[in-house]
Amino acid sequence: MDYVLDAADRNLLTPYVYPASWPEGGALRQVLSLLLLTNLGAELLYLGFASLSFYYVFDHRLMKHPFFLENQVQREIKLGVTSIFWMSFPTVAFFFAEIRGYSKLYDNISDSSSGWPLVILSIGGFLFFTDMVIYWLHRILHHKSVYKYLHKQHHMFKVPTPFASHAFHPVDGFLQSLPYHVYPLLFPLHKVVYLVLFVFVNVWTISIHDGDFRIPWPLVEVINGAAHHVDHHLYFYFNYGQYFTLWDRLGGSYRHSSALLGKGPLDHVRKLSAAGKLRR
Repeated sequence: MDYVLDAADRNLLTPYVYPASWPEGGALRQVLSLLLLTNLGAELLYLGFASLSFYYVFDHRLMKHPFFLENQVQREIKLGVTSIFWMSFPTVAFFFAEIRGYSKLYDNISDSSSGWPLVILSIGGFLFFTDMVIYWLHRILHHKSVYKYLHKQHHMFKVPTPFASHAFHPVDGFLQSLPYHVYPLLFPLHKVVYLVLFVFVNVWTISIHDGDFRIPWPLVEVINGAAHHVDHHLYFYFNYGQYFTLWDRLGGSYRHSSALLGKGPLDHVRKLSAAGKLRR
């Protein structure tokens, strides 16, 4: 995040926001700046990409499904925007630690003896690590002792839209984001790669709620996309994974996508329409 903070300081915060007596390296100023940038960036990322997905990818016929709630889109957005705001506070603690040097993030590829191979390996390691940890965190959040207090808010949207992607209880959302922040504390990662992956995971989260159930056939059994994730919303105990089906297979929670078998929510809408039972 220091790249983002430096750019904001240089072009906006130093000349127009903070008094000259507040040094750029001051802890209080850095925390306040990170809160501003994290909130603004995350909200714009969420609303921007979710809106694009909703208007250009999401199949609006799904809004006629019996499980689609009244005013659901507005409820998703309200919960998502609120959750991102509250999640930003603990998130900034990690960003502050990173810019203060308490991580294994590095600036130059030449700083590592492994060079580009480490960059490529770190991307795979990030995806593998975060997918694994999120899988088990997600399963824990479904345990009856905590589910109704945290994760239930997200599952009220059984037929989600892209706006449901960030519609969590703030504690739930932060817990599932923890692996993204823990990884660079444990393993080396280039700072630019980290920023790109930060954007990627947010866009990916939107994409698995976008109602586009198409998956390239060679990847059907590997990728946990929207076709698999909608079954998680509908059937609760399956497909907890974030990117891949690996941990669901190992954990006995994998369910082949009902949408890919012609039994998904859009197929149900089509049947209701053919029978003249579709709600207006």
